[in-house]
Amino acid sequence: MHSIQRRALLCATAAFAALPLSTLAQDYPARPVTIVVPFSAGGGVDAMARLLAEKLRVSLKQSVVVDNKPGASGMLGAAFVAKAAPDGYTLLLGSAGETAINPLVYKARMQYSPEKDLAPITAVTRVPNVLVANPSFPAKDLPELVTYAKKNPGKVSYATSGVGNPQHLNGELLQSLAGIQMQHVPYKGASNQLVDVASGNVDITFVSLAGATPFIKGGRVKALAVTSARRAGFAPDIPAIAEFTPTASYDLDNWFGLFAPAKTPPAVQAKLNEAVTAALRDPELIKRLREQGGEPLPLSQTQFRDFIKTESIKYARIVDSARIVAE
Repeated sequence: MHSIQRRALLCATAAFAALPLSTLAQDYPARPVTIVVPFSAGGGVDAMARLLAEKLRVSLKQSVVVDNKPGASGMLGAAFVAKAAPDGYTLLLGSAGETAINPLVYKARMQYSPEKDLAPITAVTRVPNVLVANPSFPAKDLPELVTYAKKNPGKVSYATSGVGNPQHLNGELLQSLAGIQMQHVPYKGASNQLVDVASGNVDITFVSLAGATPFIKGGRVKALAVTSARRAGFAPDIPAIAEFTPTASYDLDNWFGLFAPAKTPPAVQAKLNEAVTAALRDPELIKRLREQGGEPLPLSQTQFRDFIKTESIKYARIVDSARIVAE
């Protein structure tokens, strides 16, 4: 490159860097934005992403598409976004698993660092899981479950969607606080674990309320408790695990948030945060997210970073105490 060209390029770069943040974001987005969902189409995360995309198309005045990239406990999709161009056009709707828990469980086997490679934009929803049991299971509520498990150490089996995921941590936290021992049965999907609980192959499971509702209404499983600190507003008849004195400190929801590649311009990140948090205050979107079992959680970027740190500390204690290591 000739010296004149090099000087011209340096001047152009310096001029771009000196532009006000508001100017950098003015033309964004100039083309379609993609939200990567690191799980299969048709699931709860996919449904939330499509609801969000529908609102963002209006506020961003641009096409917003959802791209499913499932695999490796959500890490394939997350790694794809972490390595994407940091321009705000490739985003991740990530869960607690692939952005906060997996680094504790997979450690050196991680192909990306959520902390270094992803920029938190905002939380989208908190989603409490529900503890359900086979109808013939000899416990009608959580206190009876704990009593039964204490009398039969290791006999109660509980299904989850995999080692180290939020459902697994739900079970480990319950065992720790209640002083019981249960047998963990990891699955590769919520539908299979629910079917096996309904058929009696497994005693209980932790699963999203949206996924469990058809089974609960059909009498195929019975709901014992939700994993949030208080009863969920969309399921007020199901008690919280924390209502039982020995497990009064229990509070372990799953959550979902929007992330961008780490070096995405701050002005673009701010514009995305503004658009998403505004959408999450829309009454129609709130209603539809609650139908999916989620509670909207609009946060500033600073609040979201602090939220992730707090949640990660909670997860680390459970992972270390239970000595959870991914296979």
